[in-house]
Amino acid sequence: MAILDKIKQYSDVKNLDIDALSVLADEVRERIISVTLSNGGHLASSLGATDVILALLYVFDFSVDKIIFDVGHQAYAYKILTERNSTFNT
Repeated sequence: MAILDKIKQYSDVKNLDIDALSVLADEVRERIISVTLSNGGHLASSLGATDVILALLYVFDFSVDKIIFDVGHQAYAYKILTERNSTFNT
């Protein structure tokens, strides 16, 4: 997970080009699948929300802007990309 390992905070996403965003989306989905297979959880909605979350992180500044998810399992990619990747499996 070459790109995902370099994302230390959400603002790092803004520095990626479009091709790298696509690769990052694949890496985030792989992380979600891996953790969900071992720990359980909601898979489909998490995978489906990945691209939307990447787009939001790319466009908005979440030190100012706010985002609200209607259910937590749609936020898996958001958690992974906002400094919680290392603890996502806990």
